[in-house]
Amino acid sequence: MIDDWPSTPEEAVALQLRMAPLVDPHPPADFRPRTAAGLDVAYAEDRLCAAVVVVDLASLETVDQAVVPGVTDFPYVPGLFAFRELPALLKALERLTTSPDLLICDGQGVAHPRRFGLASHLGVVTGLPSIGVAKTPMGHYDPPGPERGDWTELRDGDDVVGRALRTQREVKPLFVSIGHRTDLDTASDLVLRLAPRYRQPETTRRADHLCRAALVLDR
Repeated sequence: MIDDWPSTPEEAVALQLRMAPLVDPHPPADFRPRTAAGLDVAYAEDRLCAAVVVVDLASLETVDQAVVPGVTDFPYVPGLFAFRELPALLKALERLTTSPDLLICDGQGVAHPRRFGLASHLGVVTGLPSIGVAKTPMGHYDPPGPERGDWTELRDGDDVVGRALRTQREVKPLFVSIGHRTDLDTASDLVLRLAPRYRQPETTRRADHLCRAALVLDR
């Protein structure tokens, strides 16, 4: 579904509107993921590095990783980040030697103006369950309680689009939304499993470190 890739914001918005109904808000039957892949992108002007790090959910050990340098010529437009990042992230996924059970994106899923952020786009294109875990909200929420695991609804108008989830005691919440083939309870549980010590899940932390280091080396 990245053939005839949009070259303008107008084309990108139209593609999001066409693909948003493909999002499945239910996990697969007997969904018991063993591995999760974190995805992130680092930038330096028009250059980028996309990284994927696969983590074993039981041990939190890194079991695979890949990084892809590239360039982007798609404009910086809020709500259209997928069109800058998704081609390079798909190349990084193709370079893995293992097939992850789950994708964790540093960005939004259905917590998006057109209910089709990066996590949803990646999930629909790959067919894999995916979760959006963002540092900033897309919508309105009441602060959750102070304890790890406390959460409140993230809303856009009348729609519940995600959760403000406290991953560590008295630390700023993260904003979790479904990407594809998952639900909010499952997504929240998995994010907490992946974040035993820090605010961010280990998948995101490691992918962030990898793409930043690779970008420096690529200069």
